[in-house]
Order: sequence, then structure tokens, then C-alpha cells
Amino acid sequence: MTSPTDLHRTVALRPQRPSPLGGAKPTRADLAAVDTADPNGVDDVLPAGASHRLDLLIVGINPGLWTAAVNAPFARPGNRFWPALNRAGMTDAVVDCSLGLTDEDALALLRRGIGLTNLIGRATARADQLSREELRAAGVRLVHRVQELRPRAVAIAGITAYRTAFRLPKAQLGRQDPSALPEDLPRWPTGTALWVVPQPSGLNAHENIDSLAEKWREVLADIGRT
Repeated sequence: MTSPTDLHRTVALRPQRPSPLGGAKPTRADLAAVDTADPNGVDDVLPAGASHRLDLLIVGINPGLWTAAVNAPFARPGNRFWPALNRAGMTDAVVDCSLGLTDEDALALLRRGIGLTNLIGRATARADQLSREELRAAGVRLVHRVQELRPRAVAIAGITAYRTAFRLPKAQLGRQDPSALPEDLPRWPTGTALWVVPQPSGLNAHENIDSLAEKWREVLADIGRT
């Protein structure tokens, strides 16, 4: 995934808010106090400015309560996202952002050409608490975001949400055909591959760290980054 040149890419990180808890572990009260109406529950990990083109934009479904409480993606202990990325060779070590994501870890991702965002910014305890209307609106927003960022590939982490957001009830995991997206959606940009990978939460009993890592290797191989 990474060459020596990648590790020295000049890239600036979009401003990140510090963890609202100041580096403390969330308590039950902290999780209960998360504002689930806030449309910006967690900051994206994206480059500042338009000159840095991402190789891969990873799209989560929406932040969980722990993620929103510490303002860090896939932060809840037990989530397989970061261990799977590390096993796939996409990070040098397993990122621990359970108390917040450091600028150093965020910049390390960007230097490898990897950015992070979500379909929906509003935090919930579970992804199935999102409405069909929210997800369909999020699909439109994502296409506009991809048109703006022009990454080489997009990988959405969650097949159920993908099916709902893009009205494709029979879609399967793996590389998608953008021409199959509904015609009334904005046009998917040419030159950006579209993938769907499994949701990495521990609630997804069909996957483990090894199987998730293998899915990420397939994405990397498709964009020539193995």
C-alpha cells in the first residue's frame, strides 16, 4: 500500500476539533449526553485544499455514540475497522483512537492517500436507527462529495445502508457498477471506482478481522496500491 514516497507526501489536514472529553474515556453519562440531532457528530479526515487527490475515500455509515463522544472515527473499543486496516497493510500500527484521534494518526492516513467520511454525520447507537429518507438523502450528498474530491476509489462500509441509500436492494459486497445507480442521482464521476465492504462493527457476526482485511486488500489491488 505504501511506498517511501507516500510517507513524505506534503499534505495538510482539515482542521479537527479536539475530543469533547479532553482525552478522557466516555462514561455512560457521556454517551447518553451525545447530541444525536447534531449533523456533524464526527470530523472527516480529509486533506485541506483541493490539490491533494485521495487514492481511497472510506465512507462509514454514521458515527456511533462513542465515536461522537470523542470525535474520532470508528473509535469504540472492539470495532474491527482499525485492526483490519492494519492487517491489510494500510497503517503501520493499529490506530487506537478510543480517546480521540491524534493529528499524527490522521496525517499518516492522508499521506497514504486515505481519507474518511460518513454517509450521515448524525450519531446513533445503531445504524438501523437511521431512516430510509436520511439514507437516500445521504446517497445524493455522497455523490456530490465524490464529484468534489475525485478520489481514485470510494469504499462504503456497509451493504445494508448502501442498498437503501442508492435504492439497489439486490446489491452485493464488492466492486459496484456506477452505471447501475438510479438515473435521477447526480452522475458518479468517471475514474472513481465504487466498492462496498462489510460493516466492521462487532455486531456484524459474518466477518472477522482477517476477512475484513482481505476485503480491503481487494480494494487496494483494484486501484493498484498493493
